[in-house]
Amino acid sequence: MRMIGCIMSAVLAGIALGWMLPSVNPEVLDQVITDVLAVMLFGVGISIGYNRRELVKIKAVGWRIVLVPGAIAGGSLLGASIGSMLLDMSLKEVLLVGAGFGWYSLSSVLITQLYSAELGAIAFLANVFRELMAFVLIPFLAIHIGKIVAIAPGGATTMDSTLPIIAKMTDTPTAMIAFVSGLILTTMVPFLIPLLVAIS
Repeated sequence: MRMIGCIMSAVLAGIALGWMLPSVNPEVLDQVITDVLAVMLFGVGISIGYNRRELVKIKAVGWRIVLVPGAIAGGSLLGASIGSMLLDMSLKEVLLVGAGFGWYSLSSVLITQLYSAELGAIAFLANVFRELMAFVLIPFLAIHIGKIVAIAPGGATTMDSTLPIIAKMTDTPTAMIAFVSGLILTTMVPFLIPLLVAIS
């Protein structure tokens, strides 16, 4: 609960500061975020590399490691398809949004270019909210449901922005699986979105 409180407090403090500041150079802000994320990921990398015994266990899992991102991709698209029953959107449109897997920057640009600016904006917001929700859900899921389940909310972001919190709330093998899962999902996005656009 303390971790969730810290995450929510940090997000809310950032929103408040952003609201109060007269102007912020987006390039400087992006650079600060990139640098801080790089430091966190460097720390996670050291932790993973230090636990050699755990890395051997991951290697023993072999090809079955792809079941995790496969299940996350399937669940994301299934959840999106259920959304089409509740929203005034076609099945194709909700699948396009869901196919971002949390990677809001690329998915929104691709959808804007290949489909429409309106859906691109929706994809951006939906995937931003997914990442924010992941920060809250990961600690809860890791403690109360299971370590592997905690990987799911992050989607493609488990190879970068949500990896540090997964590493902190779970263990080295789970963090390694999360990294591989995020890498596979990230690789899928630029192929899956054009494919869904092409389907009439």
